[in-house]
Amino acid sequence: MRGVAAKVVVASLVTLLVAGSAVAAPSLRARVRAPAAATVGENWRAQVSVTRGTRAVSGLRVTVRVRWGSVRRSTRARAVARGRYVARLRFPTAGRWTYAVMVAGRTLARGSVTVRARSTATPSPAPACAPAGAPHARFQEWCVARPGQVHPHDVWPAPDGTIWYTGQFNQTIGRLDPATGSFREIPLPAGASPHGVVVGPDGAAWITDQGLNAIVRVSHTQPETVTVYPIPAPNTQPNTATFDGNGDLWFTGNSGWYGRVDLPAGVVEVWPAPRGAGPYGIHATPSGHVYFVSLREDDYLGRIDGPGAVTVIETPGAGARRVWSDALGRLWLTEFTSGHLARYDPTTGTWKEWALPGGVNSQPYAVCVDATGSVWVTSFGANALVHFDPGTETFESFPFPTGGAAVRQIVADARGVWGAESGTEKIVLFRTTS
Repeated sequence: MRGVAAKVVVASLVTLLVAGSAVAAPSLRARVRAPAAATVGENWRAQVSVTRGTRAVSGLRVTVRVRWGSVRRSTRARAVARGRYVARLRFPTAGRWTYAVMVAGRTLARGSVTVRARSTATPSPAPACAPAGAPHARFQEWCVARPGQVHPHDVWPAPDGTIWYTGQFNQTIGRLDPATGSFREIPLPAGASPHGVVVGPDGAAWITDQGLNAIVRVSHTQPETVTVYPIPAPNTQPNTATFDGNGDLWFTGNSGWYGRVDLPAGVVEVWPAPRGAGPYGIHATPSGHVYFVSLREDDYLGRIDGPGAVTVIETPGAGARRVWSDALGRLWLTEFTSGHLARYDPTTGTWKEWALPGGVNSQPYAVCVDATGSVWVTSFGANALVHFDPGTETFESFPFPTGGAAVRQIVADARGVWGAESGTEKIVLFRTTS
C-alpha cells in the first residue's frame, strides 16, 4: 500500500538490574504505514507495527487518535499478526488532520493526513438570474445560480481558462467554463463562508474562508481536492490573499489581523494589525513586497516588512478598500468613502488621487491593473466598470448590463476584466478590446 511512514516516538524505558548494574531495556516502538491523503466519508487504513528492540510485540491495546482543530476521533486497531495492527477511520470533514498511535496512554508514533472533500458537478445554469438590461457588445454574463443562492464574491482566472469564484452563501468554490457556460461547484467543509480567492504558483485556488476561520486550498486537477489550513487565532475574518516573491501566501483578517501561510510546510501564522479591525485588500508588487489596506475611519496603507512588522502609510482619502500593484510597483487604491482612486509611489513616497465620476456617490470598490497599465475600478454607486487611463488621467464608465450587479472584485487577463456580480448571481467579462 502506498503511504507515508509516521515519525517514531520512544514511548518508555524499562530499566533492568543485571549483575549489580543498571541496563536500559529496549522501549516500545511503532512504525505506521498509511496513505498521506484521504477523502471525507471514505475509509482510511493505517498499518501499525509494534516492536521492542527487534522483537514484535503482540497483545497490546493500540489506539489511533486523530485531530483537526477542536474535532477529534479515535479508533482501536485490530491485531492481524504478531506485532501488527490495522486501524480504519472515516474523517467527517476536510482538512489537514494529525494522528497519534497510542499504547497504554503513551504516544508511539505521530503523523498527518490531508483529507479532501468530495467534489460534485452541477448542471448548466438554469435561466433564473435577474434579467439583463440592454445588450452590450463588450460585456458577457454567465448565470451561476438562482437569486440569493450563491452570492459569488471574488473571482480569479485559472491557467486552463476556467474562472474560479467563491460561493459565499452555499459553502462552495465554483468553477465556470466560459467556452461552454457550464460550471462546477466544489463543496467546502460544513460551516464554510468563502470570501476571497487567488490562484497560486501551484495552479491551485487558495481561499480565505471566514466561516471556517481558515485558508483553504482547492487543487486545479479533477476531481478537485480540498485542504484546510486552520488559522491559529479565533475569528480573524480572513478577507483577501496574495502571494509574495517567495511563494508564501499572505492574507488580511478584517477583525484586526494579517497573516501568512508558510509554504510548502503549510504553517499558518497571524499577527495583530497596527490599528485593530479593518484590514481588507492586499496585493504584492512585482518585486514581491506585500501591501494591504485597512478599511476604517483612520484607514492606512500597510507595507509588510516581515512577520509582525508593518510600516503604516497614511492615505490622503477615506475608506481604503482594495489595492493593486502595477508593473512599476506603484499601489492603486480605491477610497470607497471619499470616492477617489489613489496612487502611491513607494520610490518617492508620494500620493496622487483622482475623483471618480459621481464623486463621493461613486463608491469605488474593486480595482485592478491590466497588462497594458490601464486601471479598472468598479463603482457601486453607478453600477459600472470604470476605466482610468494613467497617461491622460481620464475616466470612462461602462454600466453593467444587469442592475444591482454589486461587483466586489475584478481581475484582468488577456480576454478582458472578470468580475463576480454578487448581487445578481452572475460572472461577468468585459472585453477590453472591442
